[in-house]
Amino acid sequence: MPELGLTDNTIKKYHLIRSKRKTLSLQINNSAQLVVRAPQRLSIKEVNAFIDEKADWINKKSRSIKSNLIPKPNYSEGEQFLYLGNQYPLTHNTEQKITLNFDGVAFRLNGDGYSAFHAWYKLAFKKIAVPRLEYYAELYQLSYQQVRLKAQKTLWGSCSSVNNINLNYLLIRAPISVVDYVIVHELAHTKHKNHSKSFWQLVETILPEYKASKTWLKNNGHKLHNL
Repeated sequence: MPELGLTDNTIKKYHLIRSKRKTLSLQINNSAQLVVRAPQRLSIKEVNAFIDEKADWINKKSRSIKSNLIPKPNYSEGEQFLYLGNQYPLTHNTEQKITLNFDGVAFRLNGDGYSAFHAWYKLAFKKIAVPRLEYYAELYQLSYQQVRLKAQKTLWGSCSSVNNINLNYLLIRAPISVVDYVIVHELAHTKHKNHSKSFWQLVETILPEYKASKTWLKNNGHKLHNL
């Protein structure tokens, strides 16, 4: 639950996550909410003091994210929805048997938009991303165990210590080059469990233009969650 912070008028609430970590860290999530990660026994007074110290950064980062927040769709006729980096309009078709259909020109909906789009995006991502994951893994001899598709709020992908890979299926809304970047990023972690120079060299060997995709995701990632 959010806890009250003894801070300025801008930073009134934050989400506190305690763990066995030794240091404090701050994050502004995609909803412009402050997330604080703290050691188990650190006092609230010390947490609040740290937040006060970083108030300028928090307020600047929060304002930046809020300025990019997009209203949630209400799935009405004519709304635009992303697919592989392009926008497509939504139309309603009460005669079609399936809940959501895409014909390359428009999305056609008959039912609940939220659940329909999540289901459609997940299936579309599986059809496109998993073969690409297999392709890069085989071509560069990068072995992974399992792949799971999730709609996570803060992660685009992850690789566990035993090389299980998680991918955020909302990436299907981004350009295919961005999908490839996240796939290659996580595959590179099967060999390098950090973001060392060797890690980035491997990513660049596979995707020489990866920096453009990395920047696109940093600047536009919030749009992919708007569903």
